[in-house]
Amino acid sequence: MTDGSGSSDAFVLGDVAPGDVRVRYSPSPTGNPHVGVIRTALYNSAFARHFGGTFVFRIEDTDAARDSEESYEAMLEAMRWLGLSWDEGPDVGGPYEPYRQSLRHEIYTDVAGTLLETGQAYHCYCTPEELDERREAARAAGKPSGYDGRCRTLTQSQIEAYRDEGRQPVLRLRMPDEAVTFVDLIRGEITVDQFNLFDYVLVRANGQPLYPLVNPVDDALMGITHVLRGEDLLSSTPRQLVLHRALREIGVASGPLPRFAHLPLVTGEGNRKLSKRDPESSLALYRERGFLPEGLLNYLALLGWSIGEDREVFSLEEMAEAFDVTRVNSNAARFDLRKAEAINGAWLRRLSPDDLAARMVPYLQAAGVLPASVPDEAMELLRAATPLVQERMTALDEAVGMLGFLFARGVVPFDEDAVVKVLTAGARPALAAARDGLAALEKWNTEAIESTLRSALVDGLGLKPKHAFGPVRVAVTGRRVSPPLFESLELLGRERTLARLDAALGRTSA
Repeated sequence: MTDGSGSSDAFVLGDVAPGDVRVRYSPSPTGNPHVGVIRTALYNSAFARHFGGTFVFRIEDTDAARDSEESYEAMLEAMRWLGLSWDEGPDVGGPYEPYRQSLRHEIYTDVAGTLLETGQAYHCYCTPEELDERREAARAAGKPSGYDGRCRTLTQSQIEAYRDEGRQPVLRLRMPDEAVTFVDLIRGEITVDQFNLFDYVLVRANGQPLYPLVNPVDDALMGITHVLRGEDLLSSTPRQLVLHRALREIGVASGPLPRFAHLPLVTGEGNRKLSKRDPESSLALYRERGFLPEGLLNYLALLGWSIGEDREVFSLEEMAEAFDVTRVNSNAARFDLRKAEAINGAWLRRLSPDDLAARMVPYLQAAGVLPASVPDEAMELLRAATPLVQERMTALDEAVGMLGFLFARGVVPFDEDAVVKVLTAGARPALAAARDGLAALEKWNTEAIESTLRSALVDGLGLKPKHAFGPVRVAVTGRRVSPPLFESLELLGRERTLARLDAALGRTSA
């Protein structure tokens, strides 16, 4: 989608100068951060950086029953871990403080009062029971079941009669008697006719401002020029645009209306929307598994957008330079764990071996493989072993299974499935020949170890490599899958290798 001259950026910007672009990421602090909302943050950040604009981080915490301080802190910490820095918001401040809606109640009250005074909004005294009854009647008659505007033109005597009954009114926005049309930067022109635009509630009877009021008010007051958010909010956009126009008419805001782009849903199994309740949606899961921030964000960027040129691995800086919101796909994007692991693995391979070794330490410590204070010789061994696994890893927590055998004291813990399938009585000849050949080695290095084992097992016993080296691998590592065997034995050392082969021979004699 372009402006006719081939410039998508010009189309997206409209009347806004690049440096004046302002976008916001505004999560609600309920539960743990999940990958869908993080992708929204990522796209907003890339959009702002692309134009040299401002990325605002705002917390929508007006729902006291669901919001929590713990979730708020978790969201901030997640953004810091991901490296998605913000220009305005919590911790960094800005010209429109505060950036938590729970601290902006007076602002919303003032705006709501002005909307009421100017006739843009009105009090509605209908009870929930009356509303339900009229909705049911409308449905039965085949008519739209939204609010019917009963209180739009109340007389003063009617209002006083309701007040005498003790009724507390809600505040509703007066919607126009005409269609609302807007251009979605991803989905094109969208029109909603007036028959589906109902006067909606801005403030509850108890005075609590609702999301349909506070969200557009904050966008207007903070000068937000572009709103990138999930497609599940698309139905509310016509109502928000009407409120934006009203805010400009009463002088609360000025400048062009914000332009909207509704991002595709992120789906899971069965193509259903990925929700906070789905385990695979939790950001904490990927942190615990040892995904790199760069790898996870790289994959999330691909959920609806492509950098082009058949490239799948790119940095945040490269994404920002190339990001074009009009090229975001409008179709739902399915979260594919295997693809996420592959992208993360590519980022692990970009690290230097020393850097990767350092990042593996906390995972090895958490599993009890390494002590809290890592001895120099253990760290040296880990650095030496890292190149053996770097090409195979997809997440940092795999270090425990891949390299734990190098640090085990005494007999290595065995995977019982490997014992049952590999360390059978039939494996004894291979284990015994390997033990005898390695015990006689003069030099303990990879080349000598490989030559000895091939001579003893493949040439001497006539075994195929799989059957020759499989029992040795399980004996020394405890697993059927390990780093390259010969290099692993060199790092393990002669004494521990022979001790483990003896232990394995003891198991196969039973």
